[in-house]
Amino acid sequence: MEGMATNPTTETPPTDPRLTSATSELEHHTSPSLTLAAALLGFALITLDASVVNVALPSIGSAFGGGMSGLQWVVDAYTLAFAALMLSTGAFADRAGASRAYGIGIAVFTLASAACGLAPGLPVLIGARVAQGVAAAVVLPASLALVRQAYPDAARRARAVALWAAGGSVAVALGPVAGGALTTAWDWRGIFFINLPLGALALVLLLRAPRSERRPAPLDLPGQLTAVVALTALTFAVIEGGAGGLIALAVAVTAAVLFVRIEARQAYPVVPLGLFRSRTVSVAVAAGAACSVAFYGVVFLFSLFFQQAQGRSALSAGLMFLPMTGLIAVTNIAAGKLSGRYGARLPMLLGQSLAAAGLLVLLFVDASTPPALVAVLLVPMALGCALTIPPLTATMMDAVPADRAGLAAGVLNSARQVAGGLAIAAFGSLVSGGFGSGLRVSLALAAALLALTATATFRLRGSAAVS
Repeated sequence: MEGMATNPTTETPPTDPRLTSATSELEHHTSPSLTLAAALLGFALITLDASVVNVALPSIGSAFGGGMSGLQWVVDAYTLAFAALMLSTGAFADRAGASRAYGIGIAVFTLASAACGLAPGLPVLIGARVAQGVAAAVVLPASLALVRQAYPDAARRARAVALWAAGGSVAVALGPVAGGALTTAWDWRGIFFINLPLGALALVLLLRAPRSERRPAPLDLPGQLTAVVALTALTFAVIEGGAGGLIALAVAVTAAVLFVRIEARQAYPVVPLGLFRSRTVSVAVAAGAACSVAFYGVVFLFSLFFQQAQGRSALSAGLMFLPMTGLIAVTNIAAGKLSGRYGARLPMLLGQSLAAAGLLVLLFVDASTPPALVAVLLVPMALGCALTIPPLTATMMDAVPADRAGLAAGVLNSARQVAGGLAIAAFGSLVSGGFGSGLRVSLALAAALLALTATATFRLRGSAAVS
């Protein structure tokens, strides 16, 4: 066991040779690097599927119809399932063991990808996207747990986690380009079929990872259920509108009230409400959500803009996002260095201000604006968000006790995913009534949100950690 060593000069009880042989065999066949590769590949896959579908939406719409609301559900079915269930899947990974949970998640994700690619109509595609999102919610915490398990040394683990995170950044950069290339050269179904060999490779690499221990972890099923109902109903209300939307809104409000009451009484809630007594935590979550509204909303809107307003191909539309996404990883690193030298508040302020300014500049874009210029004008928003997120995350982790860091990270990432999904729902509804005017209102709303969170960040002078 860890923490126990044998002194060679001390007599020790005999060891079962079968145990020694099994241990030696395990050590011979496991590799930290291969475990990291498996975890990184899975994380990159689920990150890729959050963005790869955007540029394929016009082709999916041409194949299945369904209008703007149908296309919004193709994106949000994945995003919302991913976001809502991520509140509990960390506990599930502990209960099942990280390696088992990861294997289950990747297998389900791969099968769901095949179902997406074979979907005969929009309802089946949306249902399969929900299954993908559920699996992705399992894969993310399990993949990070595998990295932690494979690298017990803190210094090596930090480098491994950085590589794991870089895999997600690369996937974000490649998503629109890969989606455009596959849709243009093959068919929109190719964006899902490409997951099959990659998912199979991740499972093969997982065979070289040691089996993870199962640990007791409480699950807040009532809280998780009411969270799912509230978020799904709210998204339905925003996308569908009308009488059905009003009913859905009432359901969302009721479920949200029940959720708060349940969380206030649970011994182990999925979202400890006490976290938000810290102003630092509240500002970090709000700023992270605002960045997601800006980033995911803009990718969704301009995927449609390049193809519908400017008549570009899916591949050309995907390439237009390469300048903004390609600089994200570099900016993340720069944000970390700025935080180390000046503290987290300065890069957070600069990042949110830059992102808001970038959104305001995009208000002047129309169908006659050269695509290359639009691609350049998208960069400030992306750089601003990339500059904000790393110090924001570090600030939130510093504001909570060490034993609640994982839970706080889950809350932050869930909030960001939910915000991105709701942005797509709201912005899609706005542009369905007139693309040009809807685009400008959406950009202005996103800029206003960032201005509000930047003001809150400016007023942040430090806050005690949550007790």
